[in-house]
Amino acid sequence: MLFAANISSAQMQGNTASSGPKTAEQQFKNIQVLKTIPADQLIPSMQFISGSLGVECEFCHVEGAFDKDDKKPKQAARKMIQMMMAINKDNFEDHREVTCNTCHRGSPHPASIPAIASAEAAPPMEHHHGDEHAEQTNANRSADPILEKYLTAVGGVEALKKVSSRVEKGSATMGDRQIPIEIFTQAPDKRVSYLHLPNGDSVTAYDGSKGWLGNPGRPPRAMGASENEGARLDADLYFPSHVNEIFGSFKVGDPEKIGGEEALLVRAQREGKPVVKLYFDRQSGFLVRMVRYADTPVGLLPTQVDYADYRDSGGVKIPFRWTIGRPSGSFTIQLDHVDVNVPVDAAKFAQPAPPPKPASP
Repeated sequence: MLFAANISSAQMQGNTASSGPKTAEQQFKNIQVLKTIPADQLIPSMQFISGSLGVECEFCHVEGAFDKDDKKPKQAARKMIQMMMAINKDNFEDHREVTCNTCHRGSPHPASIPAIASAEAAPPMEHHHGDEHAEQTNANRSADPILEKYLTAVGGVEALKKVSSRVEKGSATMGDRQIPIEIFTQAPDKRVSYLHLPNGDSVTAYDGSKGWLGNPGRPPRAMGASENEGARLDADLYFPSHVNEIFGSFKVGDPEKIGGEEALLVRAQREGKPVVKLYFDRQSGFLVRMVRYADTPVGLLPTQVDYADYRDSGGVKIPFRWTIGRPSGSFTIQLDHVDVNVPVDAAKFAQPAPPPKPASP
């Protein structure tokens, strides 16, 4: 969704390619370790490392000159990535079991000493056979009733079909700032959001097959494969009726508390993709949380979207508030006004052409 690449690693620049997919080594300068990964996976990998260590890009990189090796943390990071890969290869049959986050847990320096538990901390609970039985029962439950209740709660298939477009206006709250936002969605799966920053618009767009991102002062860039996966889910105007088409299998997990209310967990799976966790309010049936993961070469990068304040819009109940959380931070969007079935210019979804190169002297 919004800010799919909201850390400054998006400023990394390399040699652009005219055709064909490129490796990171081919597209970016001075790549020493992650040479053979797809070029569009480099920035998500950097985001994963940033989130795992709780740092910004300048911790390792020289601002405005990402290819330089002037900072020691960058050289240390290369060694740590090699160590992580070697551990997984030698001990876990090359499966990605150990990641940067395994040790760092949001800190630049891994903690080697266990933390002292607080007086209020509860002692570990024993695992009872009844718990195993409950987990097995949930695993055998069909998700169909949960998904059907969700579809009914938002208005049903026929109500969804009557909506061909949606234009939403509101504000995004980031810390103590409120920034105007506009979101345009066109059936079945085109979507673009404009965050109106003081120095220009931050744009997140999906044109039905691929997405792109724009930030003030920078040329627009195409989304990588993992970013496209999330953008496609957000852009589906008929998501409640398309869930069974999007995902190939479902497993019901243990209920969890969200906002003090019990939510039913459905693990949705697409072949070859990380699981997507869908949480539905037990009483209302509404989708209240989605947790999805960008699959990067160094680990899974999570995004959590919490949905709330469902209201009627053109005969369909939609969330008027949602909060997007990532390791790099979170922000909340609150809608003030929604119009449906209004014309939307198709050009809004298309990625702008790059600026022409300056003529050679």
